[in-house]
Amino acid sequence: MNNRSPVRFSQALSLVLFLVVVGTQDSVEGRLIPAISNKPHPNDAAAYARWLVSQNSWGVLSTISSGLGGAPFGNVVSFSDGLPNEGSGVPYFYLTTLDPTASNALKDKRSSLAISEYPLGTCGKRDPEDPVCAKITLTGKLVLVDVNSKAAEFARNALFAKHPEMKGWPKDHNFQIFKLEIDDIFLINWFGGPKPLTVDQYLHAKA
Repeated sequence: MNNRSPVRFSQALSLVLFLVVVGTQDSVEGRLIPAISNKPHPNDAAAYARWLVSQNSWGVLSTISSGLGGAPFGNVVSFSDGLPNEGSGVPYFYLTTLDPTASNALKDKRSSLAISEYPLGTCGKRDPEDPVCAKITLTGKLVLVDVNSKAAEFARNALFAKHPEMKGWPKDHNFQIFKLEIDDIFLINWFGGPKPLTVDQYLHAKA
């Protein structure tokens, strides 16, 4: 056997393993995961908040539960604020009234969405509660979007781009598009407490 054969085989095997690892990082069960864009500096609160919302795909959406005597009800939900790396800052959801979140919102719109940087893998070994591992809570009103509106078309494209399996969810479950109309923003992305940030600053920042 040629002395170079084992070396070439080893190099080829290394290349194959590298491609497998990269492919695994870029997809999960067939879902394409866009590369995480560079996060803004912590001092740029508005840009950081928009980046955090745009890069994430799920969070904990809390509503006022009529079935629990007005207690808050938190639920893990998928969301999207726009096409990948083109976020609008406004979270949209695809919900069914078979789940308490949507039925609660139709009775009492007051809601909040909590999102962490931790799932993005950019916190290193820090604990999710470490202030350097950013978190944001958007509080406002969870409202039903008119199915025939341009907002619904935008939301549908945004949701299905980030969560393609939604297209195949049961039609008889009557999934509808909701959006969070933001009234208040709570952001921690460094030491020293929450960053002052208005809704107007957030919505007009570049993601």
